[in-house]
Amino acid sequence: MSDTGGRTQQKSGPVVLADEVKNPAMEKLELVRKWSLNTYKCTRQIISEKLGRGSRTVDLELEAQIDILRDNKKKYENILKLAQTLSTQLFQMVHTQRQLGDAFADLSLKSLELHEEFGYNADTQKLLAKNGETLLGAINFFIASVNTLVNKTIEDTLLTVKQYESARIEYDAYRTDLEELNLGPRDANTLPKIEQSQQLFQVHKEKYDKMRNDVSIKLKFLEENKVKVLHNQLVLFHNAIAAYFAGNQKQLEQTLKQFHIKLKTPGADAPSWLEEQ
Repeated sequence: MSDTGGRTQQKSGPVVLADEVKNPAMEKLELVRKWSLNTYKCTRQIISEKLGRGSRTVDLELEAQIDILRDNKKKYENILKLAQTLSTQLFQMVHTQRQLGDAFADLSLKSLELHEEFGYNADTQKLLAKNGETLLGAINFFIASVNTLVNKTIEDTLLTVKQYESARIEYDAYRTDLEELNLGPRDANTLPKIEQSQQLFQVHKEKYDKMRNDVSIKLKFLEENKVKVLHNQLVLFHNAIAAYFAGNQKQLEQTLKQFHIKLKTPGADAPSWLEEQ
């Protein structure tokens, strides 16, 4: 700084305006404040609904579809659990039949007087084991497909449903706020609050409408995919079981070819010998 002719001259340099400075701490504090306010409003709305005091936006058709989906998921999970139990039990039976076949074959060679009897029992057990392995491949393919449907496809849709339900609570919370303000006095102090509440309500209404539309679309596509997947898998399961218990080895093998199922070489530790093409 220098003095020239009685005037003070300041060196030029960058000028920083205070309102343009971004303070990370203040920004974080503002985010926490908004989150806390939103959480408070939503918690109040949930409690109000449970106590029967607050109104709740209901899409009867959509919520009926969601209830059916949740109920179906439980039933499909039960089918999946039972099919897995069947697979485990069949694996154990096939393993026993294979061991029994080997034992009969060994005795056929060592017992000349019962060579023929032990021999055809060995062949029968080995054939049963072979057919059991084929059936096991079909059942495990069924399990894998239903598992994907239940724990990936349906679960993904239910995740969107949860987001929709959260958006609905937020929408009703801000709707309630706006309704309460509109019932009160309208003066210079309340009008800015009403205007701000109207803006927040509109934001959450748009979010709610979007999520409701997203759920409707996902439910539609899920239903189409579910019917297609279960149709194919139920046909596979029926045909494989029927062919196995009818002793129709050719039909059993043809069923696996129809669904492009390949069997791994027996002897692995895991009960599943399935390899999808």
